[in-house]
Amino acid sequence: MTTAEPRDPATLARYLDMFPAWLRTLGEDAGALGTVVSADGDDEVKRYVTSGLNYIFKSLDLIPDGIDDLGFCDDAFVIRVAASLAVEASPGAAKDGVVGRLAEEAKSVEDFLGEDYPRLVAYVKGLRKGAARGRTVEDIMTDASARTSFVHEVSAWAQEYQVPSFTRDVKTLIKLKAFLSAKLA
Repeated sequence: MTTAEPRDPATLARYLDMFPAWLRTLGEDAGALGTVVSADGDDEVKRYVTSGLNYIFKSLDLIPDGIDDLGFCDDAFVIRVAASLAVEASPGAAKDGVVGRLAEEAKSVEDFLGEDYPRLVAYVKGLRKGAARGRTVEDIMTDASARTSFVHEVSAWAQEYQVPSFTRDVKTLIKLKAFLSAKLA
């Protein structure tokens, strides 16, 4: 595993540019992943993508106001790790534009989190058994009506998503790491 020293100014500058860009595209990324859920394709890929998207709704219901930047960065991290797991389960998924790109970007999450990254991976794997807003990943995967409703909800959220502010300061990165470290088992 590669771990970037968090005090390295070049690495910090890279994250301070990267994470706001991820926040800007979170809605578009979620919308594009929603099409993966509704399309024909590998069920393992769809399960991981679904779990990452379902997490966004769980996150919306749990993240307190005032830390939108941290909460949505968390969501951006989760969908990237979910895409990486999808590619790991089905290497052909890397050919899908959004899944492949997000899976590749998960390497930056790994670099940023260092020793906490395996905990995030375990957490994302566990999302396949979780539920948000009364629906499980399995419900979405096996019930066409639930899947259609979920994809519509993802699409609506993606269109309404408002990019939160992200203070380009080292303190923001420290808070983000602490936030994730505290929530991971």
